[in-house]
Amino acid sequence: MVKMDEAVIAKFEKEGHKFEILVDPNLAMDLKQKKEVSFEDLLADEKVFKDSKKGDEQSPELIQTIFGTSDLKLISKKIIEDGEVQLTTEQRRYFFEKKRLEIISLISRNAINPQNNTPHPPARIESAMEQAKIHVDPFKSPEEQLKKIVDAIKRIIPISMEKINFAVKIPAQYSGKCSSIIHKFEIKKEQWLNDGSVAIEFELPSGLKQDLLNELSAVTHGEIIVKIIEK
Repeated sequence: MVKMDEAVIAKFEKEGHKFEILVDPNLAMDLKQKKEVSFEDLLADEKVFKDSKKGDEQSPELIQTIFGTSDLKLISKKIIEDGEVQLTTEQRRYFFEKKRLEIISLISRNAINPQNNTPHPPARIESAMEQAKIHVDPFKSPEEQLKKIVDAIKRIIPISMEKINFAVKIPAQYSGKCSSIIHKFEIKKEQWLNDGSVAIEFELPSGLKQDLLNELSAVTHGEIIVKIIEK
């Protein structure tokens, strides 16, 4: 459990009512990007407040009405993912810089100069992003921002990202976790099957192939069917 003096407020408003929880800023940012986190480490206090600074707790009846549950884990997830995490200026600067470097690394690993089929070094990507006046969103994953940023820096440098079309079938017990991972990418088709499993066709940069397969395999313990679709 994060210490109270190290926690920040995550807040969510609906129908004129406020719901606040005290959270670890690092884990809250991970959760906002659909990563798995330990809720025991995430929360500084197992309470939902209407005003955390005053210590005023929100009523259990209203929480049940708005969230449809009294499960603190589900409530906290909703507050963080759909609400606002109130970072300090220093924390916001840290997460911004961290995300910027992650995006530069991601593009450098997966993009090429189509004029000579060689990779772009990170310094060149960074310079192009600065020239294109790219705004990095610290609350979104690098994958979610990738296409928009690459499209913008194409005006500065010649750049191409080869993509692969994938089809996967995910067993019912893993469908929720895997679906959130895959939805970072461009979804072509999604079909929920009668047995609760889900079949998804999607497109992603070829350089991300192995990292994604490793992540999906870890979540499903290898119980996933993957097929590369030829263009």
